[in-house]
Amino acid sequence: MERRTFLRTAVMGTSAAAFGGTLWRGAAHADPAQPGAGPYGALRAADANGIQLPAGFTSRIVARSGQKVAGTSYTWHNAPDGGACYADGTGWIYVSNSEINPSGGAGAIRFSATGAITSAYRILSSTRQNCAGGTTPWNTWLSCEEVDRGYVYETDPWGVKAAVRRDAMGRFKHEAAAADPVRKVVYLTEDVSDGCFYRFTPTTWGNLSAGKLEVLRMGSGTSGPVTWATVPDPSGASTATRNQVSGAKRFTGGEGCYYANDVCFFTTKGDNRVWKYDAAAQRLDLAYDDSLVTGGSAPLTGVDNVTGTASGDLYVAEDGGNMEICVITPADVVSPFLRIGGQSGSEITGPAFSPDGKRLYFSSQRGTSGSSSGGITYEVTGPFRA
Repeated sequence: MERRTFLRTAVMGTSAAAFGGTLWRGAAHADPAQPGAGPYGALRAADANGIQLPAGFTSRIVARSGQKVAGTSYTWHNAPDGGACYADGTGWIYVSNSEINPSGGAGAIRFSATGAITSAYRILSSTRQNCAGGTTPWNTWLSCEEVDRGYVYETDPWGVKAAVRRDAMGRFKHEAAAADPVRKVVYLTEDVSDGCFYRFTPTTWGNLSAGKLEVLRMGSGTSGPVTWATVPDPSGASTATRNQVSGAKRFTGGEGCYYANDVCFFTTKGDNRVWKYDAAAQRLDLAYDDSLVTGGSAPLTGVDNVTGTASGDLYVAEDGGNMEICVITPADVVSPFLRIGGQSGSEITGPAFSPDGKRLYFSSQRGTSGSSSGGITYEVTGPFRA
């Protein structure tokens, strides 16, 4: 899919960390993050791969769309999008969606303990415009179709078990998913200009074949308590899921979704916001809003995929903007972590950390060519905060 463009909405509303600070829990209703000095210092000049990084960090290219992954017979897919990492013995696996329609699907790259590529393979085929998704506590990858009445597919990162379509999770323009093992639910975002935020409660935790789909309800504004209401027809056969519940909260283009320590973060590209849903308090607040930045220009625009670390840092990739991945710290400070030059026709997708937290994977979906066949997948290694 080529660049997605949404008009910024004019609606404004009112406006604690897992390991300290206010971003995650604790001072749960702190003001949205503001620009400041990042934890790793200023970005240096671009490296040989065209990436600007802080001192001590290096990058490498691990795959290119349309080319064989080094040392394997697998041709890397076009338009790499959402991704995640899984522990694999002493190594790990990085999975990546393909956001093309038709024949989207997902692929994977396996790494040894030293970071060497050992294999690459397909884990999902013959699906449509697989955008983002999410991991599960039982080590599967939920690959989401970003099309009208799209499905969620549960896939095996090892490529051994066949992918399974999970109809009970609803048919809508899916974007991302995040599992909450405490409440035993999966949160879901919807990528339309009047979309909703959902949660799916499986009948049996660990089995997504049946369950209840609900939509978030909330009054006007951007901060306050929420409730959940059941979606009567998750199939959306006659009425779109987002239009079945009166009072459902609307979001302008739901994007990335990430859960940790009772908080689910999700992004909305139409208004450049990062939201934080405190599941324990059942409350929604803003973690970041570019229109509320004071004292200068906003460092983070075009918010998209999101991931986090054990340190409590949140990493948000840009679709457009300055082609950056920005970090929001537990102290509610936002700053660029990396920037890709010469690829203004692309977007950054699929940020995910290796299980040991020492390597960050992500893609430039359309690379230097600006087309889905030009995707590039990178790895950044360095002294990430523990």
